[in-house]
Amino acid sequence: MNSIESIIDAVYHEQRISEKAAEELYHHAPLLTLANLADHIRNKKHPDSVVTFVVDRNINYTNICISRCKFCAFCRPLAHEEAYIISKKVLDQKIQETIDLGGTQILLQGGLHPDLPFSFYLDLLTHIKKNFDIHIHGFSPPEIDHMATIAGISCLDTIKQLKNAGLDSIPGGGAEILLDQVRNHISPNKCDSKTWLSIMEIAHDIGLPTTATMMFGHIETPTQIVKHMIRIRKLQDKTNGFTAFIPWSFQPNNTHIHLRKATAWQYLRVLALSRIVLDNIPNIQASWVTQGDKIAQLALSFGANDLGSTMIEENVVAATGLNFLLSKDDMIRLIHTAGFKAAQRNCIYDILASFIMDEK
Repeated sequence: MNSIESIIDAVYHEQRISEKAAEELYHHAPLLTLANLADHIRNKKHPDSVVTFVVDRNINYTNICISRCKFCAFCRPLAHEEAYIISKKVLDQKIQETIDLGGTQILLQGGLHPDLPFSFYLDLLTHIKKNFDIHIHGFSPPEIDHMATIAGISCLDTIKQLKNAGLDSIPGGGAEILLDQVRNHISPNKCDSKTWLSIMEIAHDIGLPTTATMMFGHIETPTQIVKHMIRIRKLQDKTNGFTAFIPWSFQPNNTHIHLRKATAWQYLRVLALSRIVLDNIPNIQASWVTQGDKIAQLALSFGANDLGSTMIEENVVAATGLNFLLSKDDMIRLIHTAGFKAAQRNCIYDILASFIMDEK
């Protein structure tokens, strides 16, 4: 049995594969072989054939950001005519509309604003919790690191105060690729990889669940993609605090990184590898926001068991000129026509509603 065959055999027998073996799969396993392996694992973890989604809205409290990441088309400098900080009136309208549409959570994120005090973020949380019964999935590690610097306190104290003010969980944004030689080039003003991982570990330790992400398809190498997954896997072994992993491909339009965007073939390859390598993370999410509905539907046969959010509003990817939209009914239809059972979930993957497949 050659090397690639022995790795495939190990995966089928639910054995953890090494970093080197993961690279071998990435480079040498046929795409449909990766799909079969990932689908096999998904079926072991989710034998009920349920594919989930959440109804929520992305709310960006500001687009003013000092990070100036080369891959971002959303941020604006302080004096820009399109720069904004959300008002409570607009915030309340967005949240109420989300609830009226059956939403159960908001994703609250924004730029690294140079002048907003830490009290702004605490007030934002307490205001929301005072006026609405909704889950707040908010503030990625770079934002939390930025708040800690502004406040002059530790990341632990920052996260504790955010939690006490109403933060329910933390999104995995700002991970990009968790190797500093990549981060220093594409996002030099964001926290380094060690800080990103440390903030997630702190969050898990104090009872805040989080997701993990990976943005690929820019300057990284396949080796770095695998190393990113291994770092996530190691932290999950330690804390078991990641609820899901979401790989998504970089969208170059209107950014400062000029290259061809990753193909659907590359996306599906990385997605399948994610399911294989991240054996300790229960949910793998397909990125219909960057791939569109048809590839996201295909991703359900490449290891994904979740379609993420209906995203009543999404601005960051949309700033690159990509505007895929899916309603709740669209989600259910996509899941059912792919041969799976559809269910609406909350942020921690509790099932809120199941939907009967139309037999017609």
